[in-house]
Amino acid sequence: MTSMSLRPLMTALLLFALTGLSAQTFTTRKTASGKLLKWYEKSVEDLRAGAFDDALKGLERVLESDSTFVDARFERGSIFYDREQYAQAEADFETGLALAPEYRPVAWYQLGVIEMKQRKFGEAAVHFERYLNSDATSERQRELAQKLLDQSRFMAEAFSEPVPFDPQRLGPGVNTPAQEYLPSLTAEANTLVFTRVVNGQEDFYVSTKENGEWQRALPLEEVNTPFNEGAQAISADGKTLLFTACNRPDAVGRCDLYLSEFKNGKWTPVRNLGEPVNSRAWESQPSLSGNGRELYFASDRAGGRGEKDIWVSSRLPDGRWSQPRNLEEINTSGDEKTPFIHPDGQTLYFMSEGHPGMGGFDLFYSRLGPNGKWGKPVNLGYPINGPGDEGLLVIALDGKTAYFASNRTDLPGGRPADGPVADYDIFTFELYPEARPQPVTYVKARVFDAQTRRPLQAELNFAELSGGDLQYQGATGDDGAFLLVLPVGKNYALQVSKEQYLFHSEHFELSGENPLTDPFLLEIGLDRIPEQRETDQPAGKP
Repeated sequence: MTSMSLRPLMTALLLFALTGLSAQTFTTRKTASGKLLKWYEKSVEDLRAGAFDDALKGLERVLESDSTFVDARFERGSIFYDREQYAQAEADFETGLALAPEYRPVAWYQLGVIEMKQRKFGEAAVHFERYLNSDATSERQRELAQKLLDQSRFMAEAFSEPVPFDPQRLGPGVNTPAQEYLPSLTAEANTLVFTRVVNGQEDFYVSTKENGEWQRALPLEEVNTPFNEGAQAISADGKTLLFTACNRPDAVGRCDLYLSEFKNGKWTPVRNLGEPVNSRAWESQPSLSGNGRELYFASDRAGGRGEKDIWVSSRLPDGRWSQPRNLEEINTSGDEKTPFIHPDGQTLYFMSEGHPGMGGFDLFYSRLGPNGKWGKPVNLGYPINGPGDEGLLVIALDGKTAYFASNRTDLPGGRPADGPVADYDIFTFELYPEARPQPVTYVKARVFDAQTRRPLQAELNFAELSGGDLQYQGATGDDGAFLLVLPVGKNYALQVSKEQYLFHSEHFELSGENPLTDPFLLEIGLDRIPEQRETDQPAGKP
């Protein structure tokens, strides 16, 4: 990127260097005198007083009298920048720096910022480097310049190599004139839970897909309260809802994570997850792994790298959650938020302002390596990421169908802003292959009494045969059903146990062929231990 054209500025700088141009060939506020200095000082006073039109007229008068007055050049260029007249601002800074390249080193930084506004990322990178090579830089300014240098290099490449992106706005069953955001999806991709704002109140709404269309979303009455609920995640089987709520009477900190479970046909009263997941700080934006054993979330608790970091807690054998661990490979000195762990358990999507990107918060992904460490985050690229802030991204089990919320007006079907900012709607698009997670499928099963056909709540253990790694440990619901997401192309062992019933064990293979169109279905009938069999009769018989 540094080899890109540097425009006439670099040629001018080279000529000045070859001719040994001295500081006496330009004017500054220290060398100016008489009327010229008075005009300049009056313009600066007008500028400080907010009289920008008067300041601009005064600076133009100064430059008409002496075009080499570099301070006037930079001041006028700054006014042009504030008015978003970037071409004029660039011309003034280029001229001033050509006259006096060492006089005001920060002007190289300012020129780089102006060029980024015009998407001249290659030129901007050169000028940020020039500023970083100067002596007159503060540590804070160097950090900002280095971040913009990395960003300009990334953006030069991103704009030259855009990724496939064809977003489509979801229909009226989901999107309304209100704001909709933070979507979450079940493994079967037939239930969408999201947050909607109505009369300033954040509540959960649920839409189901029928015949390929999302139906009219209904409020989740059993979970919604007079308080605000938001930033939710639904488990792969659709039976556990995790969400964020703030300033509740039972709160541990400012904002905590809460849980509700779907049992006996309804959602249970919500309960605070408590410590150690929640702290006296801010916890939000949960994401539950496909096997329910890992909980990812964002927090500004002590011990992080930035103000907001991504953390993970593991479910212990007794059902409690472990002390959260900071994802050091992911987090930066900036903010990282909205984690989404795909059901493959190996691909994490999140938003960050700390890694090089398009500006503001960009969407990234990282893959879990065989050493248990997260790999270097990869920016999802342009135009998925734009100049503004992106939000939560969730990927369906098929690995290619993505959902996200945005208020970008450049998206197909995006709404124009009625005020300073447009409203959020939920969109979907097909994720390009390089950014997709690993292939997975789901096992759907029902455990029942072999004689009566009545559903049973039984204990389950899923393990991978090759290494014995435990994939899942839990129980069926009151309906005897369970759903579990598993990687394809592996052999698994399933063990089912229940008091007073014979132990059940079987092995099976999940092939990689059509993993989602042909999920693995199990019907497991358990026989009672003979000496403990009761007088149950088969269902439907007297």
